[in-house]
This record gives sequence, C-alpha cells and structure tokens, in this order.
Amino acid sequence: MKVLITGAAGFIGSHTAERFKDMGHEVIAIDNFSDYYDVQLKERNASTLSKRGIEVSRLDLRYDPLDQLVSDCHMIVHFAAQPGISASCTFEQYLTNNVIATQRLLTAIEPLQDKPYFINIATSSIYGLHATMTEDQAPLPASWYGVTKLGAEQLVLAYSRRGLLRGCSVRLYSVYGPRERPDKLYTRLIAAGLKDEVFPLYEGSEKHLRSFTYVSDIVDGIVSIIDREEICNGEIFNLGTEEENTTATGIAVVEELLGKTIRKEITPPRPGDQARTCANIDKARRLLDYDPKTTLHQGLQKQIDWYRESFLN
Repeated sequence: MKVLITGAAGFIGSHTAERFKDMGHEVIAIDNFSDYYDVQLKERNASTLSKRGIEVSRLDLRYDPLDQLVSDCHMIVHFAAQPGISASCTFEQYLTNNVIATQRLLTAIEPLQDKPYFINIATSSIYGLHATMTEDQAPLPASWYGVTKLGAEQLVLAYSRRGLLRGCSVRLYSVYGPRERPDKLYTRLIAAGLKDEVFPLYEGSEKHLRSFTYVSDIVDGIVSIIDREEICNGEIFNLGTEEENTTATGIAVVEELLGKTIRKEITPPRPGDQARTCANIDKARRLLDYDPKTTLHQGLQKQIDWYRESFLN
C-alpha cells in the first residue's frame, strides 16, 4: 500500500511514517518545514527518516500543485497543520494551515477515480477547555487552534458524508515522547532539568489534568484503522490514555527520573489553554481494539534518554 503522510518531519508524523514503513508499506512523506519552531529539528527528523528509506519532500499544501502527489496513493494520513496554542500565531496562520491546506488536499483528491482513504489527524482541543467528552457530544473549542482543527475535521467528514471519499478523523490527547516539539511541556522541562535552567511554568497550569499519551500508543491507534476502513468511514475516534495526571505530577516524575529539582518561574497563563483532558476511548476500544499501555514513568524515561542522546552527546 502507498501511504502519503503530510507533516512527516514533525513529531508524531515522523513516528507514524516509520511505523508504516516497518509494516512494509511504501511511504510518501511531505512537510513544508515551517519555521514555527527550529527548522533544524525537523531536518533532523527528516534525516532520521531518510536513513530508514523515507525521503521527506518539501511541499506546502497551501500553495503547491497537489494532483500528482495524490494520484496513486491508497491512504493519506494528514498531520500537516499549524499546531498548538500560541499567542505569536495569527488567526490567518491557523486558518490557512489548518483549513485551507486541508481543503486543497481534498480538492485534489475529488476528481480521482480511485480515491485514497483519508485519515485526518485532529486534536482534543476541539472539545474546548474540558476535553472529557465522547465523540458524539458537541465540541466547544476555545482557541483558534481548536476552532480551525474542527473546521478541517468537518471538511473531511463532509466529503465522506457526500460519498466523495472514505475517511475518518482521530482526536489526539496530550502526546509526548521522543521528538516532541521544543515548545511542548516535557521537552522544555527535560531541557531545563538537564541544562540546569529555569523552567517557565504557566500560572495555574500545575493543576491542569491531562491524558498524557506516549507517542507509540497514538501510532498504534492510527495504524489500527488499516483493514477497518469501512467500519471507520465517517467516524471520529478519541486516541489517548484514560489515565489522568496533573501537570504537577508530570513535573514531579521528570524530577524523580532526573534526580533533581527543577527551578521554575511562573509566567502568565495562555488564553484558551485546556483545564482538563481525559480521553474517553470506549469507541476506539470497541471498534479498533485500541489499548494504550505505556505508563507516564516509562514514556518519560524514553523521552529523557532520547533528549540526552540527541542534544547532550
């Protein structure tokens, strides 16, 4: 099977590309190498994929021709997006990267006789400040990120409802692990601990509850859609762990594994940040046999080991 993975030089996209390759599939990988964070980190991921026989092409879904890209693919896994909740990003950046880019990809697929199956990668931010709901409950996004990711998801599902393609959407919960973006909690925390730097902690965030989910458990859920395409068509799935931990607990685990106390500086809270995420995965368990197993201690030890090997050796 030929699989197109967008955003393949990113955190979760690169892990997913490797998994499909390991399963024996042909992987077509693209990324626009956005400078939202250090491009060298994406280039590092692309280099890692290249050593595995996966070449990441530089392509921007917002502007570049897409007809040839999608013409003979069997499946598309669509990660490419403007990620996260950031005051430095404009609404236009979220709109063009998340909605317009997705629409251009769908438009390129529409005239094909044999259309690829479309797996849209969404986020628990769609649910809003308290992401504890089932997939059939009304979402209440509270950030531009959540609003535009919901828009992208509904575009894909609209195509499915109209019979223009087969596809589904997966909403991911608080993913962490090796290659995590530098603006995310654990990469920043681990870097501060290992370099003896001050960690900036958003005011009140230590009380936030999260379904911190290790990246390989997320990839397990994505690839489980293979051979279940029909029952997944038009559906939404939450992918994450049912285990909840506060940010304070996550910080304590990192400090325990590093054997040191990390100095912290309180900074203003982020508008639209979620107070609680708790993945309800009953549907994914039932239809995908989804069963995340990695504990927070296990996953964070792997992320610490990766950080040491990648940046301190």
